[in-house]
Amino acid sequence: MTATRPTPTRRPQALPGTPLPWSSVWYAAYGSNMHAERLGCYIAGGRPPGCDRTYPGCRDRTLPARTVPLLLPGTLYFAFKSLTWGGAMGLYDPSPDGEVPARAYLVSAEQFSDIAAQEMHREPGIDLDLTRAVTTGRDRIGPGRYETLICAGTLDGTPVLTFTCPWTLADAELNPPTPAYLANFATGLAESHGWTLEESAAYLATRPGAAGHWSPATVVETLRTL
Repeated sequence: MTATRPTPTRRPQALPGTPLPWSSVWYAAYGSNMHAERLGCYIAGGRPPGCDRTYPGCRDRTLPARTVPLLLPGTLYFAFKSLTWGGAMGLYDPSPDGEVPARAYLVSAEQFSDIAAQEMHREPGIDLDLTRAVTTGRDRIGPGRYETLICAGTLDGTPVLTFTCPWTLADAELNPPTPAYLANFATGLAESHGWTLEESAAYLATRPGAAGHWSPATVVETLRTL
């Protein structure tokens, strides 16, 4: 699994002091949605490879206008249980030191709302109020595990948004991810950051929840058989 390494990798800039009007946002995918084909199912509808769920898609099925590799501050960890994958869910804690490789997609605010709804097994169709997230950096819009919005800053003046659970890594019930889930991560890391399978395995196997269950060698061996 190889790809041309894109340059440069971007980092979000600090939030502006006052909110600016926007019609588009950067959706920062840090998990399996780094895989463009999988994200395409959230937008246009369909069933991604290795997934047992069919997504209804967004109201607006236009594919992202741009995509860039991104590094988010914080850490990725695996916890709880995914209804889609059977093993852990990939979650983001912006608090700890470190950086999380991600992929930013330029989408409409409406599309971001519909992607977030589908992550929580809800029907798309309701626009989220993103004001608090953009102006303060965080907004808990519901009790679910992907219903806390995080704004990591801006790229080219446009907000960088993602979603995660309301708890911190320290509070999480850690759990290992499945091979199919890791395969989507690895494909996304290759597409967006140009990482080799070995580089992806070294990263994924050391994330909290995967560490102690997976090793870089077993990730490589397993994913090569899929």
